[in-house]
Amino acid sequence: MSLSWEQVIVEAIDPQGLGRWWLEMLDWVVVNDDPTEFEIRPAIDRMPGLLFVPVNHPKRDKNRLHLDFRPDDHDREVERALALGARSIDIGQGNVTWQVLADPEGNEFCILSSPAA
Repeated sequence: MSLSWEQVIVEAIDPQGLGRWWLEMLDWVVVNDDPTEFEIRPAIDRMPGLLFVPVNHPKRDKNRLHLDFRPDDHDREVERALALGARSIDIGQGNVTWQVLADPEGNEFCILSSPAA
């Protein structure tokens, strides 16, 4: 294959602030802390990463792309995300086994059920 997935771009009012929130949420490492972009990855030499870039407008609508995470312990990770500043949201998902959350700038992501569930 000639393509390698390097990163997902996340537009943010505060790229460093939102990037640092995701850094703590994912326990990743910073690979670029520049005034115009902030990048984190699982490890210095592992991809894909998340690259946070500035925009001057808040998020307006539901994401067309969002991230899903499979935790070892669903309830613990949802509680941790909420304690870090995420909020639980309803996008019409109904009664499901995952939790839809939004980061501090409103970007949706899901914490899926644990593997044993």
